[in-house]
Amino acid sequence: VFFVCAMESMKRSPTFLVGTSQQRDILGEFQKREQHFTEEYSKNKPLCFSARAYQQTHPAKVRMGYKDADATLTSPMLLGVCDGVSQLEEFKMDPSLLPNELLRTCEELAMLQLMPDMQVSPQDQYRGPISLLKEAYEETESFGSTTVLLAALDNSTRIHGKLHPMIAVLSIGDCELLMLRRTNGRQSDLEAVFHTEMQRIDYNVQTPLQLARVDERIDEEFDESIALEVIEKGSAVHCVSAYEGDVLILGSDGVFDNLFLDEIVEICNEILPASTGAEFTPMPAKFLSQVAQRIVKESHAKSDGHGGQFLDTPIGKGGKVDDTSVVVGEIIEWTEAHKEIWSQVRRNRKWKDVMSCGGMQCGAGPTRQPCCGEDDDGRKRGDDGSEGGSESDEEDSRCSIS
Repeated sequence: VFFVCAMESMKRSPTFLVGTSQQRDILGEFQKREQHFTEEYSKNKPLCFSARAYQQTHPAKVRMGYKDADATLTSPMLLGVCDGVSQLEEFKMDPSLLPNELLRTCEELAMLQLMPDMQVSPQDQYRGPISLLKEAYEETESFGSTTVLLAALDNSTRIHGKLHPMIAVLSIGDCELLMLRRTNGRQSDLEAVFHTEMQRIDYNVQTPLQLARVDERIDEEFDESIALEVIEKGSAVHCVSAYEGDVLILGSDGVFDNLFLDEIVEICNEILPASTGAEFTPMPAKFLSQVAQRIVKESHAKSDGHGGQFLDTPIGKGGKVDDTSVVVGEIIEWTEAHKEIWSQVRRNRKWKDVMSCGGMQCGAGPTRQPCCGEDDDGRKRGDDGSEGGSESDEEDSRCSIS
């Protein structure tokens, strides 16, 4: 009761937990398996993500003592956003644990499965985002409930015998992805070319489809089989052609409930300048960070109501008070430099798993140095991309969905 009354005082409330029986009967309504091919000339080269993330709890939730339950992932071959259900704090659970553990596990699997220089056994090969997420969920142990959005870059796809990188987008719940492209040449503005849809039960902003692991305190009917069912039968999966220079915006509902798509596109065009030369030049990572921070700032501003005036949003005036997280990624060429850096990252992580950096935290000590794969502020480095696909002359291999 306290939770509901408190949230009512915050205009529209954030996400509520959805029960097992409520989800099980409607999974078919949300399932999508779509492919979006764009055939145009592109150099036969592997691609990767250069990305930055930013997240911030809305000040109104901070004042109430609620924890940021969002998680983000920026890695060479996989981007992700998870929006945990803060309501679980009422049951003495940490709502951030499952989102963070889930994305960490997805990243480990992606680094193993989607980097072709790694020798992968047949049973461990990449089979699509559904299989990847199912395996990740089964390897996690944390309790919680979260929406999930993943974008996996697959360099093994071929069309007419030529390398044709594809992005497999998997969505459970109401996080969204927006893809932008300079459709009229490198000097033109970015335009929206693809956008996912939210999955909400009865179109209620408080009850998105969720991936959960809870105990009898919350749901006596819960069984992990329903979570796997949600992944297999309730997820929306799209495979989209990927080209160098494409920009991806992945955001929680705190972004897309508060900002119209054209507002997000306008922010990107304002901060990400078009190329002045004939050749493509990757965006400096700081520009991607600026876009991410600006999107979160503008999202929160919609529900501030300065002077008693609330701004228009996709869900009505004043929008939604919520945790807000966003990943901004650009698709760039995978190079030998990226390969060397991420090989070092993998080696460091293996040692970290075995020895926890010699019994000390990475970067500890009076002269702290960031770990390989991190920025100066300790965030994971996302601009060093990922690696290329197979060069074998086999038959066309379409984007994997399963």
